[in-house]
Amino acid sequence: MPSLKDLKMRIESVKGTRKITKAMQMVAAAKLRRAQEAAESARPFAERMNAVMGNLAGAAAGSDSAPKLLAGTGKDDVHLLIVATSERGLCGGFNSSIAKLARADAEKLLAAGKTVKILTVGKKGREQLKRDLGDHMVDHVDLSEVKRLGYNNAQDVANDVINRFNAGEFDVATLYFAEFKSVISQVPTAQQLIPAKFEADEDADAPLYDYEPSEEEILADLLPRALTTLVFTGLLENGASEQGARMSAMDNATRNAGEMIDKLTIQYNRSRQAAITNELIEIISGAEAL
Repeated sequence: MPSLKDLKMRIESVKGTRKITKAMQMVAAAKLRRAQEAAESARPFAERMNAVMGNLAGAAAGSDSAPKLLAGTGKDDVHLLIVATSERGLCGGFNSSIAKLARADAEKLLAAGKTVKILTVGKKGREQLKRDLGDHMVDHVDLSEVKRLGYNNAQDVANDVINRFNAGEFDVATLYFAEFKSVISQVPTAQQLIPAKFEADEDADAPLYDYEPSEEEILADLLPRALTTLVFTGLLENGASEQGARMSAMDNATRNAGEMIDKLTIQYNRSRQAAITNELIEIISGAEAL
């Protein structure tokens, strides 16, 4: 049974931990507000870009002059998995859920005889995938020094992927990230980047456009920007999901620390009362012996 000194030290230790987790919860809450606003502000632009690109892609579909980013290589032998996670931990199952989805897809592709290459964005995903799929990793993007995610960060990632595609390093590219729903809900998502897939606007009242120059020429110019937008939107969703998961995890840790302090305090008081009782018994026994 632990001594009173050990119990007191443990209570103080848990109290110190609770202060840290509470502070981290407050910081995550402040960061979550900014990250959520950024992610929600980017969604309308991404949706409109998707609709425009969908209409253009639909008009150019099947054309021999369609851009390679849209038409693809005609094969799906080599797959590039772009796994975006956080640079820091203490955010619950946020990183592991994305890594789990990417690992499951990679194992399916390998079982089907495909070649898998992995490009990681964020240290935590790399650490988790390196154990099982380290031989398939081709590069890593370090964003640990980035204080506030910008479009240029997504552009660097997108340009790297496009350059690899133009060099013939892969046939299909898929981005893995967590879509932000709420503080307690972040959905691991896999989105194909190359060949690019866009949903056309099916609204019957949507205006029809004549494009000058041709759809193929416009697509060739807009596709790299559209892919960068997809990457940027995914990273913003990831940022909001990370802070939401961290806020939820630190809130749980703070409450668990409080419950542990209560239990340890009860145990400390009982041990202290037992020690006092034993001392009294010894004093009374000694007095009676006299």
